[in-house]
Amino acid sequence: MISSDYVLELSNVFYSGQVEPGSCMQRLLGSIKTGVILKDVSMKVHSGEVLAVLGSKGSGKKALLDVISRRVQGPTRGQILLNNHPMNLSLFQQRCGYVTHKCDLIPGLTVEQNLYYTPTKLTGYLKKSKVKQVMADLALSQVANRCTENLTQSEYRRLMIGIQLIKDPVILLLDEPTWDLDPLNTYLVVSILSNASKKYGTAIILTMEKPRSDVFPFLERVLYLCLGDVVYTGGTRQMLEYFTAIGFPCPQLENPLMYYLCLSTVDRRSRERFVESNHQIAALVEKFKIEGGAYRKGSITGPNHNLDGGLGHGNKVPLLLGRPGAWQVGWTIYSRLLVATLSIQKAGLLRLFLRLFFVPLFFFVLWLFYRDMQMFQHTFVTRTGLVLNCLCGAYFLGILNSIFLYPVFRTRYFQESQEGLYGGALFLITYNLVSIPFSFVSVAAASAILYPLIGSFDDPSQYLYFALVLWACYIFAEQQTMAILMVVKSHLSAAIFSIYITCICITLSSGILRSIKGLQQWLYYLTYATQVRYASAFLNRQTFLIPELLETLPYDLKHNCTNMNLIETAASSSSGFCRYSNGQEFLVERYSRDKTDVIFSDGILDFDMNIGITFAFALGMVVFNLFLYLIPLPAFVKAKFRE
Repeated sequence: MISSDYVLELSNVFYSGQVEPGSCMQRLLGSIKTGVILKDVSMKVHSGEVLAVLGSKGSGKKALLDVISRRVQGPTRGQILLNNHPMNLSLFQQRCGYVTHKCDLIPGLTVEQNLYYTPTKLTGYLKKSKVKQVMADLALSQVANRCTENLTQSEYRRLMIGIQLIKDPVILLLDEPTWDLDPLNTYLVVSILSNASKKYGTAIILTMEKPRSDVFPFLERVLYLCLGDVVYTGGTRQMLEYFTAIGFPCPQLENPLMYYLCLSTVDRRSRERFVESNHQIAALVEKFKIEGGAYRKGSITGPNHNLDGGLGHGNKVPLLLGRPGAWQVGWTIYSRLLVATLSIQKAGLLRLFLRLFFVPLFFFVLWLFYRDMQMFQHTFVTRTGLVLNCLCGAYFLGILNSIFLYPVFRTRYFQESQEGLYGGALFLITYNLVSIPFSFVSVAAASAILYPLIGSFDDPSQYLYFALVLWACYIFAEQQTMAILMVVKSHLSAAIFSIYITCICITLSSGILRSIKGLQQWLYYLTYATQVRYASAFLNRQTFLIPELLETLPYDLKHNCTNMNLIETAASSSSGFCRYSNGQEFLVERYSRDKTDVIFSDGILDFDMNIGITFAFALGMVVFNLFLYLIPLPAFVKAKFRE
């Protein structure tokens, strides 16, 4: 519904930015190559109109959209006004929309769910009605219950448009919405955009590299760009009149959009053609500056202003309508995460398996290997392996779960954060509210499978402590991997880095693969800064300080270490048999440097200290991630997740 007439005006806009891809180090050092990308761009578009920005690759089409949306980082000057109010980031985020060329929607959600769980001020019945209306307008009603991963390319593009239309933007920018679509779907998408612009009173600006003739009737305005210069901007039908007047009439049976696009493109097939076409385009640019004023339909002129400023002049902007509250946005994001996890679709079932059944399945396999443990001397080695596998299972499965589950939600967050919908802390809180309860149920069930091999359910508190320590390790591994995934896009690279760090900690600090007392002094003290030290000490205490292991164990059914004669005892000892008289002696060898502090309340195996510090590490990693997501990242780091 058209509530009023909106006018977006650009006047004398210049933009300088990166003109060539640069490496990560070049970007950090600021040594990337920059240049002028947009040169003196002026245009106007009204509500209910569709404006096509046409140009070859590198002409500045996307840069123009980024300048309007306030997403550029380089210096910009000129005027961008929406109803005579300077366009700043807050104004754009609240009243405009941007459909990027690539958008990663969450697998497992249906078309209707993707639209419904987009944060807006609408709630309840009004939002459901709006969703149904948008689906009907975009010809998506027949696939409302189809998951995003099962959509065709055209349906996926229309869904991306719908996610922006659900917010009722007055200006909608679209970067190559018809890219790689067949002629029929190209016509469908452009016609739908034209109808939506009329119905909702939205001014639509879209970029196209190869416009077809059948979309000509749907375009009220066009803007031709060549290397940042304006060759023509104005009414589509007036375009024919203008180019005919300056001596370039469109031949009959030619596509006028494509004909004048070729006229505005540098010919690089040979040096001579390059020079000739360059001179011709420069002449066209100068010609339009002199004679094109009437075709712009009264575009604004005036002194340049820095676009980085606010609204200025103390003007109260009626266009600002406010944003949905943090609680409303948080509930929407939480509901979306929960629905995606509990979805009965393939992607949802996979998430549910990873969250609930992956860890119990691994621990069940461990139980199959360790179920026949007997109380002989070899049980010290076997139980050490069991503790090691429990720790590795908690850490490595936590890492793998984060690698498989987190990236799709992370990428969606980075894309939505550009729209000002919510911040990193809110996203991380909602993600943890979904992830942590599932991980507790999963680890508790897994612990119930293995705990009977270590202790007895006669004392439920001991089982609970066993499960809680493994849960804390699982959470720590998840959060550590999520912190890495914040700056590393590659899932494989993040997994390798996180696993490498964890392997080092387990090797040095667990006391299982290598005795702690054998470490160098600086490594010994370094182990105090790892969670593995405390978790492993707790699990080993719970495993080896049980009544059955406080007495000397026989070597096997035929050999009793306490009754063997001296020759047998000496031979057995030299071979490593009957090495430990009891579990306490084993722990002294693995953890104590002076054999005096292991069994005391303030020693390395202190019960309360180990369980407390293990959870302190997990909680500290959660809090660290919250602060990490509040720190502004370099634009090039965030950009690789958005596009």
